[in-house]
Amino acid sequence: MTEHCDQNQPLISVITPTYNRPEYLRAALTSAVQQTYQNIEIIVSDNCSPENPQAIVESFQDSRIRFFRNQSNLGMFANTMNAFKQARGKYVASLLDDDMWEKDFLAKLVPALEANSDLALAFCDHYIIKGDGTIDIAATNRCSHFYKRANLEEGIYQPFCELGLIDRSVSSATAAVIRREIIDWDSIPEEVGGSWDIYLNYLCCRSGNGAYYYPAKLTKYREHELTDTMLSGRRNFQAKIRKAKADLFCYEQFMKDERLKELFPSFQKQWSHVSTTIGIGLMRGENLREARIRFWHSLRQCFSLRTIAALIVSFIPPKIAAKF
Repeated sequence: MTEHCDQNQPLISVITPTYNRPEYLRAALTSAVQQTYQNIEIIVSDNCSPENPQAIVESFQDSRIRFFRNQSNLGMFANTMNAFKQARGKYVASLLDDDMWEKDFLAKLVPALEANSDLALAFCDHYIIKGDGTIDIAATNRCSHFYKRANLEEGIYQPFCELGLIDRSVSSATAAVIRREIIDWDSIPEEVGGSWDIYLNYLCCRSGNGAYYYPAKLTKYREHELTDTMLSGRRNFQAKIRKAKADLFCYEQFMKDERLKELFPSFQKQWSHVSTTIGIGLMRGENLREARIRFWHSLRQCFSLRTIAALIVSFIPPKIAAKF
């Protein structure tokens, strides 16, 4: 077994929940063990995959990898949180089983955290890659601009509530290293579901600590047919509804926090947008009555032409409305 140790570096826990993606998992773990930052533990939590990935893990012959396998499928959220709770490092970083890191990802972000004890996290930009691992330049550029990282300057942002919760520039699931003690891992409600990364941003923001941004693409987010991004597209309205409900729960929690009161108007706008998304999902499932209820609730929070258009469409025959 390969041994790696550097007592001068703090331990970093790499969190890798996995389910039924053996080849992607192999690529993800390869990018972890090849980090130039050596003092890491890699926690692989398998959610009872049909094919046990233990052989893949053991093939690395690296003592830094800790493997756990659930006896039954706990669901994505529980599996991910259980992996985080196994962490022993000073810092944690999520490496999902279909993503990859550049070799210097940790080496570039950890020093800022070590130099500034009042930082909750450090983050960077990331590439979008296709299922085969090739970089999608156009999608990468769109992502960087949409989440306002394209022109974000290197440095410390404190507070970073707007950056983390409104602009969503921080990707806790893909491209961030978090100070583990900032988070009470037992307090995260299961309702956050697939939006756990948004909720981690919230917990880090509300701590009052800052965030450090390194303006380079140091990780790779893979878009393929089984990612939440793809599953929540037009064809899978159930996944769209599930993801939107998780987002909705998060924004409702944000609007209950008086410390974030100045951001409430933005949260209301986002809540309205997500509620409309749920309505569109319901409409594609031909549940027009419930869809219209969602659209009316959205409009009470924030006027939107998107919501008005969706409401109008909901009054046409269900088979036709479902195509929008």
